[in-house]
Amino acid sequence: MPRPTIDEVLAEVRLTCVRGVGPMLRSRLIEALGSADGVLAAPSSDLQAVRGVGAKLAEAILKAPSVDDAARMLDEAAAHGIRVLTLGDEEYPPGLREIPDPPPVLYCRGSIEPRDQRAVAIVGTRLATRYGLRQTERFARDLAAAGVTVVSGLARGVDGVAHRAALDAGGRTIAALAGGLMKIYPPEHGRLADAVAGCGALVAEAAPPMPPLSGSFPQRNRIISGLSLGVLVVEAAERSGALITARHAAEQGRDAFALPGQVDSPQSMGCHRLIQEGAKLVTAVEDVLEELEAMAQLSMPPAAPSPSRVASAPPKQKTLPAIEWDEPTKTLLDRVGRDATTIDQLIDETGLPIDQVLAGLSRLEAGGAIRRLSGFAVQLK
Repeated sequence: MPRPTIDEVLAEVRLTCVRGVGPMLRSRLIEALGSADGVLAAPSSDLQAVRGVGAKLAEAILKAPSVDDAARMLDEAAAHGIRVLTLGDEEYPPGLREIPDPPPVLYCRGSIEPRDQRAVAIVGTRLATRYGLRQTERFARDLAAAGVTVVSGLARGVDGVAHRAALDAGGRTIAALAGGLMKIYPPEHGRLADAVAGCGALVAEAAPPMPPLSGSFPQRNRIISGLSLGVLVVEAAERSGALITARHAAEQGRDAFALPGQVDSPQSMGCHRLIQEGAKLVTAVEDVLEELEAMAQLSMPPAAPSPSRVASAPPKQKTLPAIEWDEPTKTLLDRVGRDATTIDQLIDETGLPIDQVLAGLSRLEAGGAIRRLSGFAVQLK
């Protein structure tokens, strides 16, 4: 997909500044009027001919920021480390590009890397119980240790704990915001947002100066699922926004996971409903990793063999992006054999301190590279 010109980018940016123009309405406007620039240049009568556009919204579109105002806004955003990604940019997340209504411009602070394609979203209620917060921390930590990027929404409760646990485990994390990246919400998560940008990215489709609006949270949820291979709902009431994210995941062909809770806990009613509707019940990170691996193996048909290939040569199958271990973990993996290898052997042969050995083995086990035979021995899978 070719990268748009600067004029096309500025037109899209100007349109994102118009309150009331969400992804579905934008699609109808573009379909009717050809481009973002065509929408902005159209008379009120043409705008109102589009379903969902009344006189008030048509007037708002006509009063969209000028080209110069949009350029100044991008300059100010750049001073805060924020840049614009378009569908034609190499850094634009491939999974997000594939959803039915991807953001035409994605504002980003931080970096999105190829390894972030191996991502799982963790979402849930803002009013999490101790059980929910504890389980969120466990899953986020173990996923990050297995080389999986943790995606969430930077909200209070489950989201914030998921981001912090991934960071504490030395992993990567991405936060999708409902408002602009210069209006961090909730405000007490400002430092957390800085940490996420340093070990991953903050992304939003709203223009950087825009505050979050009530209707933008459900729209944001499709971005969370679009960035991920699957969505894990830890705790959610029956009307929780986390359920919207899980349903977006199902519509986008992603996996939906749900953690069971106490049968009489209001915060787990939504999770139980998801399980009844077909979400996978999970109790450990291995449940998530195994399902993602199976999805990658089974959902991609083998490529047609080239006529020059030998007929008996098996086609290659697409797998999840390879895990990038840190150096101590790579050293441990090189020393683990097909037969039982004791922890004492690994300490002697690698010279690593015991805490690094134990932490590295946990990462390798969670990532599916080794299996634990006992408390004192492991072997390659």
